[in-house]
Amino acid sequence: MNIFIIASMLMFAIGITGVLIKRNAIIFFLSLEMMLNSANLLFVGFAHRWGNEIGHIWVFFVLVVAAAEAAVGLAIIINMFKTKQVVDVDQYNTLKG
Repeated sequence: MNIFIIASMLMFAIGITGVLIKRNAIIFFLSLEMMLNSANLLFVGFAHRWGNEIGHIWVFFVLVVAAAEAAVGLAIIINMFKTKQVVDVDQYNTLKG
Protein backbone atom coordinates (compact mmCIF):
# COMPACT_ATOMS: atom_id res chain seq x y z
CA MET A 1 0.00 0.00 0.00
CA ASN A 2 2.85 2.36 0.75
CA ILE A 3 4.08 2.11 -2.85
CA PHE A 4 0.83 3.70 -4.08
CA ILE A 5 1.25 6.61 -1.71
CA ILE A 6 4.92 7.10 -2.54
CA ALA A 7 4.32 6.89 -6.30
CA SER A 8 1.40 9.30 -6.04
CA MET A 9 3.43 11.78 -4.01
CA LEU A 10 6.30 11.55 -6.49
CA MET A 11 3.99 12.10 -9.47
CA PHE A 12 2.33 15.05 -7.74
CA ALA A 13 5.72 16.57 -6.90
CA ILE A 14 6.87 16.26 -10.51
CA GLY A 15 3.60 17.82 -11.66
CA ILE A 16 3.77 20.75 -9.25
CA THR A 17 7.41 21.32 -10.22
CA GLY A 18 6.43 21.45 -13.88
CA VAL A 19 3.64 23.93 -13.17
CA LEU A 20 5.85 26.23 -11.12
CA ILE A 21 9.07 26.11 -13.14
CA LYS A 22 8.24 25.65 -16.83
CA ARG A 23 6.78 28.57 -18.79
CA ASN A 24 5.63 26.49 -21.77
CA ALA A 25 1.83 26.18 -21.92
CA ILE A 26 1.92 22.60 -23.22
CA ILE A 27 4.20 21.49 -20.36
CA PHE A 28 1.94 23.38 -17.96
CA PHE A 29 -1.12 21.37 -19.05
CA LEU A 30 0.82 18.10 -19.05
CA SER A 31 1.94 18.83 -15.49
CA LEU A 32 -1.67 19.47 -14.46
CA GLU A 33 -2.66 16.14 -16.01
CA MET A 34 0.11 14.41 -14.08
CA MET A 35 -1.17 15.91 -10.84
CA LEU A 36 -4.71 14.71 -11.59
CA ASN A 37 -3.41 11.24 -12.43
CA SER A 38 -1.50 11.11 -9.15
CA ALA A 39 -4.80 11.70 -7.37
CA ASN A 40 -6.34 8.92 -9.48
CA LEU A 41 -3.58 6.53 -8.46
CA LEU A 42 -4.24 7.33 -4.83
CA PHE A 43 -7.99 6.80 -5.26
CA VAL A 44 -7.44 3.41 -6.89
CA GLY A 45 -4.86 2.37 -4.29
CA PHE A 46 -7.13 3.16 -1.36
CA ALA A 47 -10.14 1.59 -3.08
CA HIS A 48 -8.16 -1.59 -3.57
CA ARG A 49 -6.91 -1.53 0.03
CA TRP A 50 -10.34 -1.01 1.57
CA GLY A 51 -12.16 -3.23 -0.90
CA ASN A 52 -14.81 -0.76 -2.02
CA GLU A 53 -15.62 0.76 -5.40
CA ILE A 54 -16.02 4.40 -4.35
CA GLY A 55 -12.44 5.19 -5.38
CA HIS A 56 -13.10 3.92 -8.89
CA ILE A 57 -16.15 6.18 -9.15
CA TRP A 58 -14.04 9.18 -8.12
CA VAL A 59 -11.44 8.23 -10.72
CA PHE A 60 -14.15 8.35 -13.38
CA PHE A 61 -15.15 11.86 -12.30
CA VAL A 62 -11.54 13.06 -12.21
CA LEU A 63 -10.97 11.68 -15.71
CA VAL A 64 -14.05 13.51 -16.99
CA VAL A 65 -12.80 16.78 -15.47
CA ALA A 66 -9.32 16.17 -16.89
CA ALA A 67 -10.72 15.54 -20.37
CA ALA A 68 -12.80 18.71 -20.25
CA GLU A 69 -9.81 20.69 -18.97
CA ALA A 70 -7.60 19.32 -21.71
CA ALA A 71 -10.12 20.09 -24.45
CA VAL A 72 -10.75 23.66 -23.31
CA GLY A 73 -7.11 24.33 -22.43
CA LEU A 74 -5.75 23.04 -25.72
CA ALA A 75 -8.36 25.03 -27.64
CA ILE A 76 -7.20 28.18 -25.84
CA ILE A 77 -3.55 27.33 -26.51
CA ILE A 78 -4.21 26.72 -30.21
CA ASN A 79 -6.15 29.98 -30.51
CA MET A 80 -3.43 31.97 -28.76
CA PHE A 81 -0.72 30.28 -30.85
CA LYS A 82 -2.51 31.32 -34.03
CA THR A 83 -2.44 34.95 -32.94
CA LYS A 84 1.02 35.25 -31.31
CA GLN A 85 2.99 32.27 -32.71
CA VAL A 86 4.37 31.46 -29.24
CA VAL A 87 3.41 29.08 -26.42
CA ASP A 88 5.19 30.91 -23.60
CA VAL A 89 2.66 31.73 -20.86
CA ASP A 90 4.43 35.00 -20.04
CA GLN A 91 3.43 36.34 -23.48
CA TYR A 92 -0.29 35.82 -22.83
CA ASN A 93 -1.08 39.06 -21.06
CA THR A 94 -3.98 39.85 -23.42
CA LEU A 95 -6.34 37.81 -21.22
CA LYS A 96 -6.16 40.44 -18.50
CA GLY A 97 -9.46 42.22 -17.90
